[in-house]
Amino acid sequence: MTDKTILVVGTYDTKDDELQYISQCIQTQGGSVLTMDVSVLGDPSSPCDISKHEVAACADSSIETAIDSGDENTAMQIMALGASRKASQLHTDNTIHGVIILGGTMGTDLALDVCQTLPLGVPKYVVSTVSFSPLIPADRLSPDIQMILWAGGLYGLNSVCKSSLSQAAGAVLGAARAVEPPAFDRPVVGMTSLGSSCLSYMKLLKPALESRGFEVAIFHATGMGGMAYEKIASQGGFACVMDFALPELGNLLAGSVVNAGADRMLNAGAAGVPQLIAPGCLDLIDFAGWQEIPEQYSDRPFHAHNRLIKSSGLNAEERRDTAREIGKRLAYSKAPVHVLLPTQGIEEWDKPGQPAHDPDALAAFIDEMRQSIKAPVLLSEIDAHINDEAFASKALEIFDAWVADGTVKSA
Repeated sequence: MTDKTILVVGTYDTKDDELQYISQCIQTQGGSVLTMDVSVLGDPSSPCDISKHEVAACADSSIETAIDSGDENTAMQIMALGASRKASQLHTDNTIHGVIILGGTMGTDLALDVCQTLPLGVPKYVVSTVSFSPLIPADRLSPDIQMILWAGGLYGLNSVCKSSLSQAAGAVLGAARAVEPPAFDRPVVGMTSLGSSCLSYMKLLKPALESRGFEVAIFHATGMGGMAYEKIASQGGFACVMDFALPELGNLLAGSVVNAGADRMLNAGAAGVPQLIAPGCLDLIDFAGWQEIPEQYSDRPFHAHNRLIKSSGLNAEERRDTAREIGKRLAYSKAPVHVLLPTQGIEEWDKPGQPAHDPDALAAFIDEMRQSIKAPVLLSEIDAHINDEAFASKALEIFDAWVADGTVKSA
C-alpha cells in the first residue's frame, strides 16, 4: 500500500544517484514519490515527474532564460520561484503529503523558499551540506522545517552519506503518516510569552480563553517562536492575537541575533487580525551565548541565563526608542489594535528588590508610549504589574468586547 506521496526535489543533473536512492528508500517503506528536477544545465538519467522546463514555466520563465542570464544565482532563483509555486499547487491539490529536498548551498537556498511556501503541518525535510550553518539566517526557516547534515555527500553515493539520506527518507515518510496538521476547527488566539517564571499571564488567560471556545497557541518569544507566530499571523491563521512579549523587537533594534526578523509586529496588522499588545520583557536585551556583545552595551552587567542565552537591560533612552518603534509598527495595522500598558512593571524581574528593577527607565518608557501610540490605536494604562490578575482581567474585558461586537470572530 502506498499511503503517502513525498515530493523529492533536487538537481537531477548532478545528484541523480543520491535522489534516486532517497526515492528508493521511501518506496521500499511503502511510500510513493513524485520527483521534481530543478537543475538548469544538464538532464537526469531518466525523466522526472516534473521536469525542469515545467518548473521554470511555473516561474513565468524558461530554462533558456535562466541559462541566458549568465548568472547562477539568477538562474537558481528562477527555479526556486517555480519550484515553490509548483509545490504549493501540488499540496493544495492534495497530490503530495510531504517534501524532501537535497542540496548544497544552491539547493538549500531553493529548499528554504519551497519550505516557506508550504503551510504548517506539511512535513518538510532538507538534506544539506550546510544544515545548521550560520550561513542560514533564521528568518529563512519555516516554522516546522527539519534539517539533517548531508555528511560526506558532496559528490556521489557512499555508506557515510547514505546514513543521512536514508534517515531523512524514513523521517519524511513517517512524519507524513503521523502528522496531525492544525485543524483550525476552533478559532485560534495567538499569544507570545516567555517562561512562566518571567511572564505568567498565560496561566490565567489560556483557560479563560479556552472556556470561551477558543484555542490558544503560545509562542516562545526567543526568535524562532516569534517567526513562527509571524508566519501564521501573515496567513490569517489567528482570530486575534495577544502579543504580550516583545523582547524580539528590542533585540532587533539592539543588533542581537535573538530576533524574529525585520517584520516583527507587522504581519497580524497587515492580515487584518485584531491585536492586543503589551510590552512584556521589553526592558531586556537577549544575546546568543556565543555572540560578541556590541560595543555600546559592553558596560552593562550581563546575566548568563544558560550557555545559549545571556541578557542585560535597556536604558531609559533605548526604551524610548522601542516605544517609538512600537507606535510606528502598529500604525500600519488594518484591524483594531489595543495596547495594554501595565505601569507597575513588565516582567517578573523588574519588581522592587529584583535585579532588573529600574523605575526611572520604566517611567521613561511609559511616558514615550503615551506619546507614540496614536489613534486609531487605543491605549489603556493599568495600575498593575503585567503578571497581576488585573492585567489578565483587562485583556479579557477587551477581548470579550471584541467578540461581542464581531471584531473577533467566535466559533
